[in-house]
Amino acid sequence: MLDSEAQAQGVAAARGGGSGVGGRRAPVPGPYQVPVDVGRLEVEGGVEQLFQPARNVVLPVVLHRLLLQLLQLPSGPTAAAAAFFPHETAPTSAYSSPARSLGDTGITPLSPSHIVNDTDSNVSEQQAFLVVVAIDFGTTSSGYAYSFTKEPECIHVMRRWEGGDPGVSNQKTPTTILLTPERKFHSFGYAARDFYHDLDPNEAKQWLYLEKFKMKLHTTGDLTMDTDLTAANGKKVKALEIFAYALQYFKEQALKELSDQAGSEFENSDVRWVITVPAIWKQPAKQFMRQAAYQAGLVSPENSEQLIIALEPEAASIYCRKLRLHQMIELSSKAAVNGYSGSDTVGAGFTQAKEHIRRNRQSRTFLVENVIGEIWSELEEGDKYVVVDSGGGTVDLTVHQIRLPEGHLKELYKATGGPYGSLGVDYEFEKLLYKIFGEDFIEQFKIKRPAAWVDLMIAFESRKRAAAPDRTNPLNITLPFSFIDYYKKFRGHSVEHALRKSNVDFVKWSSQGMLRMSPDAMNALFKPTIDSIIEHLRDLFQKPEVSTVKFLFLVGGFAEAPLLQQAVQAAFGDQCRIIIPQDVGLTILKGAVLFGLDPAVIKVRRSPLTYGVGVLNRYVEGKHPPEKLLVKDGTRWCTDVFDKFISADQSVALGELVKRSYTPAKPSQLVIVINIYSSEHDNVSFITDPGVKKCGTLRLDLTGTSGTAVPARREIQTLMQFGDTEIKATAIDIATSKSVKVGIDFLNY
Repeated sequence: MLDSEAQAQGVAAARGGGSGVGGRRAPVPGPYQVPVDVGRLEVEGGVEQLFQPARNVVLPVVLHRLLLQLLQLPSGPTAAAAAFFPHETAPTSAYSSPARSLGDTGITPLSPSHIVNDTDSNVSEQQAFLVVVAIDFGTTSSGYAYSFTKEPECIHVMRRWEGGDPGVSNQKTPTTILLTPERKFHSFGYAARDFYHDLDPNEAKQWLYLEKFKMKLHTTGDLTMDTDLTAANGKKVKALEIFAYALQYFKEQALKELSDQAGSEFENSDVRWVITVPAIWKQPAKQFMRQAAYQAGLVSPENSEQLIIALEPEAASIYCRKLRLHQMIELSSKAAVNGYSGSDTVGAGFTQAKEHIRRNRQSRTFLVENVIGEIWSELEEGDKYVVVDSGGGTVDLTVHQIRLPEGHLKELYKATGGPYGSLGVDYEFEKLLYKIFGEDFIEQFKIKRPAAWVDLMIAFESRKRAAAPDRTNPLNITLPFSFIDYYKKFRGHSVEHALRKSNVDFVKWSSQGMLRMSPDAMNALFKPTIDSIIEHLRDLFQKPEVSTVKFLFLVGGFAEAPLLQQAVQAAFGDQCRIIIPQDVGLTILKGAVLFGLDPAVIKVRRSPLTYGVGVLNRYVEGKHPPEKLLVKDGTRWCTDVFDKFISADQSVALGELVKRSYTPAKPSQLVIVINIYSSEHDNVSFITDPGVKKCGTLRLDLTGTSGTAVPARREIQTLMQFGDTEIKATAIDIATSKSVKVGIDFLNY
């Protein structure tokens, strides 16, 4: 470990401002001559500046020796630095820059940037699982379903949950969790909500009740393993702990049900697990869910392939392609399906479909086509469709193209969306309560009477589901007695007085202790959220890739809302056919099971971001900015060059690999760490460009890869895959042909 003085000398020398090499760095505006974490490596307190030669340029060995002297690197095997050695003449690359990696990562690639189709080399032998269990971890409700691999056409939905709400027809349970005052898991779903409701108000303040906490993973920009959630009583708890508790609960429930069916204990090792996440989630949130699954004992890091992360709109798309005509309702006016046409009242067919589902609720087994369903009989090769996944927290949009006759899917445009789920309606109701009773009172009431606040929102949820475009009679929302009582103590006057004083004409007071909302008032609560969805869809339909869309599938729990159905039909009914699957709240869950049975069904995806590393490249006068010039040993280098792995919205086939080769600074080195950068833009030149952020690290663990005789130069070939639902990597030591342990970390970098 170098002391602080040595660190300072190392930084200065690497930047060309110190003694030892005699290099110079062109001046850079600002407090640093070299941007922080750019063009240097922090390893065991030391700093290394690496160089990337241009094509056909050989880096003198003397320069490497000078660098090692400059850095005063530790001689032991823990030194996590690496230096570039030219390995071969770089062939023509798809990108203009042959630069490979950044000095702050400690390595530079030996091979050029390119993507190869190498599916076979990246597909390991799949473990034979007896059953696929999918967990739809939703913002407002969650559940699981499963299918035995020998009977893939049968999807079994979880057992009927205890409890339930009026007007809620699906078989999922609320995403609510209750911890004891000692912070131990107590219950989940309806059981958690009902137990919390029955607690004495003073006792309830000690219990930790959490709901709708999934959105935290989407809204937190700096998500880490230590991110906190806030319980209803205001107390903080680790998010990872809560997600792990929830997944552990589903694991135990599913294994118990499978064991009951099998007549003997069902082994977890026989289960392929699938967890659903929104497609617009970034890599840190996906990794967080995987870490929670590890902590819950769903799978182990050593057997990570036992768990698949499924993207929610993709899962819906996979299921929708197997729909038969009697399993869907068409809202658009282009044709009649299942006896309903666009001229029918919006929601009429849907209501009858839900009644049909309710009558058949005794059966929890759904049969799916072993090929593509009847709806695709009208599709031709190349036809496109949009899936709109409208959930509790987010709305996810994905555009797919079907490949016949197998029914494989290709993503045509990167997944888009935003926080436009049904929670937006809840927030609007909360704002209405602020207006009537005052924000100070509502916030105080949440903390002082947390269980009563939950009761109030449950009452609102029930009435929210009754909202419809053609409704004429008012909707009554029961106020808990403790709300009425606490308000009088807080303000000194009655709830009725507050309503009169608020000038909110469309909400009246009922002597039965209820708020009476006019249909227009309820519809107004939906408007901001629905407007956001429609606007986002309009923007999507302007993209060239989305022109001539044939179908729009509306799925997710929020898709049950007639107000949303009407808005989508009115906006897009003349452009494409709008389809809602029956039992729409279970569409993603059933599609996730199908995805677990055949993860390769999505053949082509689009990268949501541009990914790459920073490198040093040969300086070209007139092309590179003067402030990026670095001169070492008479050679002119350009620093901070962004070397792309993949571009935003680039089409990537499943199994396509991005190859890089790296060499350690010393043969005895055991760890290589590479910083990964990302941007929403495609035209990125430098890692210092606006919008470019360090997003993660790639870690190569060389322990155990060396043979008896360590070669003077080692080449580590790394293969990265961007065409799956998660970014994956493998690596091999070329000299020994041994696998190298690889980790991509988007949480703890």
